[in-house]
Amino acid sequence: MSSAAPYTDNRLSGEQYSLPPEASGVEDIVLGELGSRLFLSLPRSDQRRRGMHYLQALIAAEGRKSIRNIAAVLGGSATEQSLHHFVASSTWGWKPVRRALAEHVVRVAPPQAWVARSMVIPKAGENSVGVERQFLPYTGQVLNAQYAVGVWAASEAGSFPVNWRLHLSDAWLEDGARRTQASIPDAVASESPADCVHEAYLGMMRSWGLPDCPVVLDGHGADATDAAATVRAYHGAGVRVLARVPGGTRLDVTDPLLRGRTGASTAHQIMATARDLRRPVAWRAHGPGRPLRRSLVAAVRTAIPGAVRPPRRHGGELVLLGVGEQGRAWPAELWLTNMTDVPPGELHRLTRLVDRVDHDFRETAERVGIRDYTGRSFAGWHRHVTLASAAHTVVALSRPGDEVRSLC
Repeated sequence: MSSAAPYTDNRLSGEQYSLPPEASGVEDIVLGELGSRLFLSLPRSDQRRRGMHYLQALIAAEGRKSIRNIAAVLGGSATEQSLHHFVASSTWGWKPVRRALAEHVVRVAPPQAWVARSMVIPKAGENSVGVERQFLPYTGQVLNAQYAVGVWAASEAGSFPVNWRLHLSDAWLEDGARRTQASIPDAVASESPADCVHEAYLGMMRSWGLPDCPVVLDGHGADATDAAATVRAYHGAGVRVLARVPGGTRLDVTDPLLRGRTGASTAHQIMATARDLRRPVAWRAHGPGRPLRRSLVAAVRTAIPGAVRPPRRHGGELVLLGVGEQGRAWPAELWLTNMTDVPPGELHRLTRLVDRVDHDFRETAERVGIRDYTGRSFAGWHRHVTLASAAHTVVALSRPGDEVRSLC
């Protein structure tokens, strides 16, 4: 690692400023390359300078990445006030910055899939935008928390958050005082958690020019009806999707290898019948040393009962994928996909990208403060997670990675 080099704003010839040496902690070339693209949409040089400093300090600051701790790295109380304004109430838009981040990630670390991951942010009070007491099915707990969805550009070599959507309940959207206090835009409307996931993905795919990679959804807490409806929505739109589904999801068997089973059955029942179709698949776990693991997988062609078959170019069937391990209860996981031409072993490796994202969230995104914003404003939350996503990217790209094959 070297000390921080001057950062040059490519839009203004000769404009340079030095990054504080306390904030250096990654290869300067990675930070400089990303920073030179990330803030081009910010209209003023002081905004671009603060953006670069905020990004550096997210990486360098110890402990919780509060505005105070970030300012301590950069210069104290006066800096704290200016940084708070920069994140909470400045005029710069976070969407162009996210687009620049996504374009950079796709260029230097091509993804195998887009992975949608939920993010729960526990809170002590009730003033942070979107916070409320809510039951989280996959934890079995009621928490006072914010709930958001991130879309990650993921491969076996690494994963990077590139877009975010904060879920806001009707209680927030219909409370005029709270809505005004948090400066929630008028265009933000009520949506279900499933719609939040869908819009987080579509929001970046509509106009950012990103590659058409498969979407991997780990449906934590989704009931069988919601899971089937989600797959149906993506399938009907022609999006390649691989979604984890609960065992109670009802499906029609269309696979000739299971001729004895007709009519609708649950996904768990279907996969229990397909036990003899299991085949071993080798894969590498994420984490230190990337140890070699083996799983058993089976694939069965199915359809959603009563679903209108999509146009032929989108395919008319789905594949139910079962995943488990030798000597343990079968199946351990169930996934549903419209990628009927992809071998089961490759589908299994795509499911493990969820583990890749979980690992990188714990080891990198949490380290750079992805959940640490303490302000109250809607725009402030989005600006912070955007800059924290960029900090995650700098840290992750500074590590060596493996070449992987992409389905995009």
